[in-house]
Amino acid sequence: AASAASMFAWVTLSPLVLCALLFFAVSLPLLLFVRPPPHVRWSLLAAYGLAQGMGQFGLLFTGLKLGMPAGMASVVLQTQAFFTMLLAALLMGERPQRWQWLGLGVAACGLGMIGAAKGDGAASMTLLGFVFTLGAAGMWAVSNLLTRVAARQGPYEPVSFIVWTSVFPVLPLALLALWVDGAESVQHQLQGIGWRELGAVAYLAVLSTLLGYGLWTRLLQRYAASTVAPLSLLVPVIGLLSAMLLLGERPTVVQWLGTAAVLLGMAINQFGGLWARRRR
Repeated sequence: AASAASMFAWVTLSPLVLCALLFFAVSLPLLLFVRPPPHVRWSLLAAYGLAQGMGQFGLLFTGLKLGMPAGMASVVLQTQAFFTMLLAALLMGERPQRWQWLGLGVAACGLGMIGAAKGDGAASMTLLGFVFTLGAAGMWAVSNLLTRVAARQGPYEPVSFIVWTSVFPVLPLALLALWVDGAESVQHQLQGIGWRELGAVAYLAVLSTLLGYGLWTRLLQRYAASTVAPLSLLVPVIGLLSAMLLLGERPTVVQWLGTAAVLLGMAINQFGGLWARRRR
């Protein structure tokens, strides 16, 4: 999230145009070199691509544009672990343990504190930006479950999976950008692309998406979704520190307390099993 926000500080692209260019860069240049996953249905590839592309990235980038601070976004995004846990319980029969429900309750209290705190200066937050970021976390959880479903259909290479799923959101994002931003605005943005914009798209495409989500997909192939999702526990810490150092954000006391509650909830979710076994 901090990386995405710093990209917006350097470029003049709208969230939808940036998303469309991101997934264009991830997919189309590599299609000739990467085979589609042989065991995964095309409908599942499309569903994952739309959930991640239009859902997670589209909502996140829009939320950042609408006033969500990057540091707080990195915290709120990690509630994907709890969305994943709930959806896995409802749709895949995975049974959350008591400590996981406890962690969910603690994190929910923290989210409430973050949502109620507006912040000051660079860390000021809008309610609409918060809601969009929370929606991005929910769509991340949906893509997590789709990854698990794909793994059940047969083995596949994560990079191949990311490349071919990234084809599907390109056209919908481009059409949505034309509708929301207007054809004249989109044309002006594309004509104004320079080295900064190309560098931002390349960074998000290669490091954030291909490398980051490739490794994330590899984990979800091998382990239960409710086990993998909380491993992002360090992301909010890195996001908050990066936002403070790079973007000058200074969260308020209430935001810090809410962040601490979210991190505590995630820690309970992740390590509650160890604590429970030691007490026996």
